[in-house]
Amino acid sequence: MTIKEAQAAVDSWITTTGIRYFNELTNTAILMEEVGEVARIMARQYGEQSFKKSDKEVNLADEMADVLFVLICLANQTRVDLTEALEKNLQKKSIRDAERHKNNEKLK
Repeated sequence: MTIKEAQAAVDSWITTTGIRYFNELTNTAILMEEVGEVARIMARQYGEQSFKKSDKEVNLADEMADVLFVLICLANQTRVDLTEALEKNLQKKSIRDAERHKNNEKLK
């Protein structure tokens, strides 16, 4: 699935199953909540924190998909073409960081 196809699929789901988009502020809050859930898993799975018994059945991929879903909702609502935005962002990073990381002693 391309990013453009994902944006269309989310829009279709929202307008049929979801009835309508939550407003942009609500979706921003939901996005922060979902990112927090990913952070919680990362801190326990790859960091020093331990899982609680109630955390044992977490699914990192599913939580990342939740983040992506809400981000796509916000993009659709604000008329952002994520394919175009990502392409432009990668170009910007390629120019700005062409030598930056190669010269970073911390990465060697």
